Amino acid sequence: MRTFAEISEELTFLDGIEQKIALKEIGEALEPMPEALKTDATLVRGCASKVWTYPTVLPDGRLHFYADAEAAFPKGVVATILSLVQDKSPNEILAIDIDRELAPLGLERFLTKQRTNGIPGMIALIRATAERYAG
Repeated sequence: MRTFAEISEELTFLDGIEQKIALKEIGEALEPMPEALKTDATLVRGCASKVWTYPTVLPDGRLHFYADAEAAFPKGVVATILSLVQDKSPNEILAIDIDRELAPLGLERFLTKQRTNGIPGMIALIRATAERYAG
């Protein structure tokens, strides 16, 4: 998975259609989520298209998230969000202002209003998981 800094640099450097292509490619590079984890229980609420997220705890306590989306642009947004938090400790995740980090990218312009509603849902799920495991 690419780092958030790499993704951010690429998306801010590109314009228009090139950004859309890059976001789609970012989503295509997302680690595959096992089909068995794509259930109603792992659906992110508020998304117009289906987005699934499943958190796991690594042996050293860091959090690893499996995620997927049925549509290309939401999948790119999901991958971008995960690049901020993937394989970090719960306390590291809680220290990140995810909304502030994402704001300069303007990811909402790639999504319909209904699909944009899913971003806060995914962020809330990530934060709730980190809070549950924070020490």
